[in-house]
Amino acid sequence: MVDVLVTTAGGVEEDLIKCLAPTYIGDFHLRGRDLRENGINRIGNLLVPNDNYCKFEDWLMPILDRMVDEQDTQGVRWTPSRMIARLGKEIDNPESICYWAQKNNIPVLSPALTDGSLGDMIFFHSYKRPGLVLDIVEDLRLINTQAIFAHKTGMIILGGGLVKHHIANANLMRNGADFSVYVNTAQEFDGSDSGARPDEAVSWGKIRMDATPVKVYADASLVFPLLVAETFARSAEAFGVPDGTPEV
Repeated sequence: MVDVLVTTAGGVEEDLIKCLAPTYIGDFHLRGRDLRENGINRIGNLLVPNDNYCKFEDWLMPILDRMVDEQDTQGVRWTPSRMIARLGKEIDNPESICYWAQKNNIPVLSPALTDGSLGDMIFFHSYKRPGLVLDIVEDLRLINTQAIFAHKTGMIILGGGLVKHHIANANLMRNGADFSVYVNTAQEFDGSDSGARPDEAVSWGKIRMDATPVKVYADASLVFPLLVAETFARSAEAFGVPDGTPEV
């Protein structure tokens, strides 16, 4: 039912880090200076201790070493999606979306994979073991050709920014997606891509002119589980869900 995922660097790394150490619920209004002095990072109303990223670094660095070895000795061509699949396999934890994606051969694309803690770790590692290459062009060909040769395509886009545009732009290659659902809280008055309504994408050929796209103005973390429960989850048995898949 799902052919490809696109996410941010933060989406990947936090999916992995949660398997190594907990993230805590805080408050949007906690004072940044106080948090900084106590080694705590705020993501909205979530609190991530610095120690979580130290554990992430300890876990990641040996994997990067092996990736460089495989690149140099076996000719492995790393792309962001191959790297994410490798990390999902290495984390080996059913709490991870990356784990389940690689287990089901669903590529996870992240065209800005270096824009976060993962990028920091790759930067640090490049001084110890220089030479790791991530080919973003191969991943671009992957998502665009999937769109071009698909009989029909559908987009479910949670949030906005780079992820939203990367998915929509792939569908431009086929004159637009047949089905589109946006779930975000962004408004279009500031001219941002995040806030753009589906009709703007129609003007670019990213959504077909005869499509009936929907934008849901809501918090995706609340709405998306309900959408899945009433759609994909009801048909899960017909698609041969692997043993061990968490129940919805």
